[in-house]
Amino acid sequence: MRAEATTDDSAGILLVDDMEDNLIALEAVLGSLNEPLVRARSGEEAMKALLRRQFALVLLDVRMPGMDGFETAANIKRLDQTKDVPIIFLTGAEDDSGYAFRGYATGAADYLAKPFDPWVLRAKVSVFLDLYRKNQQLERLLAQQRTDYQEVGKRLMALEDELTEPQRTQVKELRRLLEKR
Repeated sequence: MRAEATTDDSAGILLVDDMEDNLIALEAVLGSLNEPLVRARSGEEAMKALLRRQFALVLLDVRMPGMDGFETAANIKRLDQTKDVPIIFLTGAEDDSGYAFRGYATGAADYLAKPFDPWVLRAKVSVFLDLYRKNQQLERLLAQQRTDYQEVGKRLMALEDELTEPQRTQVKELRRLLEKR
């Protein structure tokens, strides 16, 4: 795990695998993206990490002792706080071909077999990081728009209070029309 100060646009990536070698390989491939990489060695650890902070993406091994990847993904998608976090399943190439279908049915955004091409994985992760940043930007813009709208509403109310009764009725009608927009 890299310890870095996170900014609003800093998009953590949760790496979930019970094998140390796999976690080291993922860190080597994704380290150049300069985003916080958080390790979890089990589904249970992954759920705790997801409840502690926001992540742009989860890279999730299918076969793990205890809570496997499918069960972990189902739990991620079940919670309001984490349901929109994209999941890329990573699993051994010899795994059953039905695993891919099961992964997508569980809510995975993608499914890659190990050994994976590092360039392909980095490219896919980069796309999800960009989507995360754009969503964060949209949320900030919507919050600013709500604040601006509330300010306009307060100013309209102040104007209404200053006007005489006949003018107040016209302002109320104007306000009703503006609220329809």
